[in-house]
Amino acid sequence: MKNVKIILVTFLLLMYTNSIVFATPPVTSGNSSVLMDGGSGRLLYEENSREKLPMASTTKIMTAIVALEHGRLDEKIIVAPEASGVEGSSIWLSPEETHTLEDLLYGLMLRSGNDAATAIAIHIGGSVEGFARLMNQTARKIGAVDTNFMNPHGLHEDNHYTTAYDLALISSYGMRNPDFEAIVSTKHHTIPWEGHEWDRAMRNKNKILWSYEGANGVKTGYTKKAGRCFVGSSKRDEFQLVAVVLNCGPMFEESLALMDYGFANYKSVTLIDEGQAIQTLPVNNGRKKEVQLIAKKDYTVALKPEEAEKIRRKVLLPSELEAPIEKGQWVGSLQIYLEDKLMEEIPLVTQHAVTKRSIWDFFRRVVKFGR
Repeated sequence: MKNVKIILVTFLLLMYTNSIVFATPPVTSGNSSVLMDGGSGRLLYEENSREKLPMASTTKIMTAIVALEHGRLDEKIIVAPEASGVEGSSIWLSPEETHTLEDLLYGLMLRSGNDAATAIAIHIGGSVEGFARLMNQTARKIGAVDTNFMNPHGLHEDNHYTTAYDLALISSYGMRNPDFEAIVSTKHHTIPWEGHEWDRAMRNKNKILWSYEGANGVKTGYTKKAGRCFVGSSKRDEFQLVAVVLNCGPMFEESLALMDYGFANYKSVTLIDEGQAIQTLPVNNGRKKEVQLIAKKDYTVALKPEEAEKIRRKVLLPSELEAPIEKGQWVGSLQIYLEDKLMEEIPLVTQHAVTKRSIWDFFRRVVKFGR
């Protein structure tokens, strides 16, 4: 009985200790770190998050995104001679080998093949330089304005850099693509090996896939200049977290500590549903007197329990609309604030079309009121 009490007290102490640890963000030892709500992009923790740093093979997150957006998984890629024998991590591609884009993406993201990255880049972009331009264009589209790519693999170049914040944005964007998530969450994959009696069997270098609840990505990286870099991700009950650490020795451990903090302190809350009715507006000269406005997209964000009551909304609309009005026409926006901080601006569009009143409508009204 005494032993049972000791075990129970020890368990309660551990629970209490963990609640204290999770109540405040963990201390990180890397050059830069970030914890982001992958759905909304809300920053939940940051340490030196805007410093421009080399990111080694976490570069390949963008390589995969660009490849998926500009190619088809089933298209065939002939390995260019320049892709064979690229230094660093490799899946041992030979010139003129043929693979699907899908298989090369698995080689890229599970085994970090620099040769796979180069083969993909030359096929999609026409050259490494052409592909890097696509990477930078995509970075700007995502909002990663402090990032510059010079190559698809992350081998060191002085003008090749990102920030922990930008890398979290890029990774969160990637995780919204089901094909990207499926690849980076895969533990094992096999692809053909021409000229050999066996296939290439690959095991993902991302250790958290085996050890952490909900782990579903994303990419490791290392060079002497960049140090150990890691982007980790996990999803629980549709709540996606993305953790980034750059030049961090205990990269797996500190990423998990950041995600522990996120799951312990935040919940994913849907504030607006796509298609949700927000307000009606009067219509001038229309066959209908008013039109319903709806949210064009949903908005789900990570919030602490005490933050939910601090959310407020502000609707920006004209006083009336003039017919004709098209269905889905943008007419204003709904702003979501956490206290005084703008969190999101959601377009408001018309639920129905409203045609303009004709001269015959006018006569019908005259006849109707004259009776």
